[in-house]
Amino acid sequence: MKPTDFSYFLSMFLTDYMAGLKNLSPNTIKSYRDTFVLLLDFIKGNYGISPEKITIKYISKNIVEEFLGWLEITRNNSISTRNQRLSGIHAFFRYLQGEKPEHLFHCQRILSIPIKKAPKPVIGYLSEKAMKSILKMPDKSTFRGRRDLTLLCTLYDTGARAQELADLTVRNVRLSTPAIISITGKGNKTRHVPIMKQTESLLTFYIKEHKLDIQEKLDSPLFYSKLGKKLTRQGIAYIVAKYADTKEMDKITPHIYRHTKAMHMIQADINPVYIRDFLGHVDLKTTSVYSKSNIEMKRKALEKLQNDVLPISNIDWKKDCDLMAFLNSLK
Repeated sequence: MKPTDFSYFLSMFLTDYMAGLKNLSPNTIKSYRDTFVLLLDFIKGNYGISPEKITIKYISKNIVEEFLGWLEITRNNSISTRNQRLSGIHAFFRYLQGEKPEHLFHCQRILSIPIKKAPKPVIGYLSEKAMKSILKMPDKSTFRGRRDLTLLCTLYDTGARAQELADLTVRNVRLSTPAIISITGKGNKTRHVPIMKQTESLLTFYIKEHKLDIQEKLDSPLFYSKLGKKLTRQGIAYIVAKYADTKEMDKITPHIYRHTKAMHMIQADINPVYIRDFLGHVDLKTTSVYSKSNIEMKRKALEKLQNDVLPISNIDWKKDCDLMAFLNSLK
């Protein structure tokens, strides 16, 4: 069977464009791929059309909108997941309109589908007291406990994502002054993150204890399982959950450590531009979320102070018969 235009350009989009030209990470490409796997599954299940018969023109604006509704209603996906899937579809049709100008109007109709507004989640993070409490939990007298403590301290001190931590090799760690860890994040961009003396000391001992300080081990994973394999994101999440202090939060994930580091830096009045580079954000707007959350904390603290000091007003504006006259005078 001759391949359709959709199958050809989707293959080119995921391989030559996303992996080759844009050099996106395997996880990002997998996310885009999963979006189209779901879309093809939706079309086959609801319209009986097999993937090898689907053409570009068949994937209309109406089909995409129905697919997004199916994600929310049938699959019970959140708005943020729905938006993530739409972003993947947008990316493909944005690419397609450059490759096939004759489909420009068709592409733009799909690109006109808006991202749905969703309530912004409150950023969860741990206080300094809670963080210190967690880092006291691993048993430093055991081989595994020392490994876990080093991992947790590195996760917090670098503000790394779980996958970034999993991908670290011994070569990425520089313990000579100034001590830094080179982290490769989204878009295969590498940032060099300074680490504190305590983390430096833990890593120095950990590398020696695990005999990783030899030339043959430089490309070995920094953190690995008892089977000698690189820890996965799930493995790191398991370790984080094992030492979770649930007094402040019901569920503690590796990303909470990243949020915590960012909030502690904001509270220390560190320049947001530096925090952006530290965390590997592309846009300063992403980093500003932490600043806004911190301002909200300050506002609540001020409100609490004012409630204790300022007199309570007993004025009932509803009984002020001259209120409308006053408002009308403000012209």
